[in-house]
Amino acid sequence: MDKATLADSFLADLEDLSDDEIQDEEVAEAGEEAVDADEDMADVPILNYDDLDSVAKLQKSQRFHDIMKKVDDAMAIGAQESSFKGTVVEDDPEYQLIVECNTLSVDIDNEITVIHNFIRDKYRAKFPELESLVLHPIDYSRLVKQIGNEMDLTLVDLEGLLPSATIMVVSVTASTTSGKPLSEESLKKTVEACDRALALDEAKKKVLEFVESRMGYIAPNLSAIVGSAVAAKLMGVAGGLSALSKMPACNVQILGAKKKNLAGFSTASALPHIGFVFHTEIVQGTPPPLRMKACRLVAGKSTLAARVDFTRGDLSAKIGQNLREEIQKKIEKWQEPPPPKQPKPLPVPDSDPKKKRGGRRLRKMKERYALTDMRKLANRMKFGVTEESSLGDGLGEGYGMLGQAGSGKLRVSIGQSKLAAKVAKKFKEKSYGSSGGTSGLSSSLAFTPIQGIELSNPQAHNAFGSGTQSTYFSETGTFSKIKKAF
Repeated sequence: MDKATLADSFLADLEDLSDDEIQDEEVAEAGEEAVDADEDMADVPILNYDDLDSVAKLQKSQRFHDIMKKVDDAMAIGAQESSFKGTVVEDDPEYQLIVECNTLSVDIDNEITVIHNFIRDKYRAKFPELESLVLHPIDYSRLVKQIGNEMDLTLVDLEGLLPSATIMVVSVTASTTSGKPLSEESLKKTVEACDRALALDEAKKKVLEFVESRMGYIAPNLSAIVGSAVAAKLMGVAGGLSALSKMPACNVQILGAKKKNLAGFSTASALPHIGFVFHTEIVQGTPPPLRMKACRLVAGKSTLAARVDFTRGDLSAKIGQNLREEIQKKIEKWQEPPPPKQPKPLPVPDSDPKKKRGGRRLRKMKERYALTDMRKLANRMKFGVTEESSLGDGLGEGYGMLGQAGSGKLRVSIGQSKLAAKVAKKFKEKSYGSSGGTSGLSSSLAFTPIQGIELSNPQAHNAFGSGTQSTYFSETGTFSKIKKAF
């Protein structure tokens, strides 16, 4: 017992020692991880979201100024035809500038989104409902700059900035808002951010204008279908002609789509999946019921034209013109009225008598559906005599001449047809009694499909007929005496 107790105490001491060592190791590892995390956080620059320059750096970058200077110089010189006519245009400096402009256009959109978030965070204290009423960043920036710190929007002229319906909703919402005026410093930073967003939007318009002026050379077939302005916008949003040529038609259709807020109005007039392609000349010239169908068609053909332009397959824009003519022909085909229904000529009358079926099957069918004497009398009415009815006073089913004097018959029998008689005879040969024995439980009632319930002798099937059967197979019969003839 002492040895066992001593061994147990040694094991307990070892377990306590191991637990203490494990805890010390865990504490040491946690301390090392905390040190590593502090070193990593020291490498990450701390952003001050209260300062606009720390989150929006594109407008003050050297790349932005260099590209805008090249665009200004190129637009001042005017459009010049490039010396490269082959399939490779990547070495053309003008093409390189257009690619840079497309990339810059995408960066400007991202920068405007960042600035829009900054303005919303600042202006949310003044008018928190405005960001849900006006979703477009540029419209939101214009509206914030115009309103400023004014609490009464009836004193602010918003005409031309937004549609009249949206202006009415914004004015009504502003009268019941829970926001408070901003401080001078916050208002100054918000207005400065609005000016920067509007300046970036103007720079983007200038870049797109330059790209549009060069669309006749860069993407002649695409410009022949959708126009140079829409082609420049598509290339700008997609990130260049190469990215546009690799994009499926369903994505090209929604390039440039904006999220709309109808402010509680009906969605019947709101069309989904509307982008730059929807505003082309071809689609807008189509009747409204066919515009979405035409938009899908134009998007598909524009994707084919962009792929032709990317491979420099046709610089004369002949393929683009052919695709445009094909689109117009299809739209005209959709608008044509349906062909009138051709008068169906009557068949030539058949002078020969039709062959009628005869034989036993036809006779059986006629006999099955033939009128009985009762039905014939029920269908007749005697002149000047009121017929009897099932409900009386002429209501319900009329009985006609049934049961009336002068019908010529004392009693009208149902009259079983030959087919029914044959079926009844067949079923009577079978026993339908409840019991076939001679016990007291046997019944004299039989249920038949023809007559229903009828009386029958339950021992009738045990009785044998006369003749040979009664003499040879009778249980009570005796041997017959045979007289010998001498």
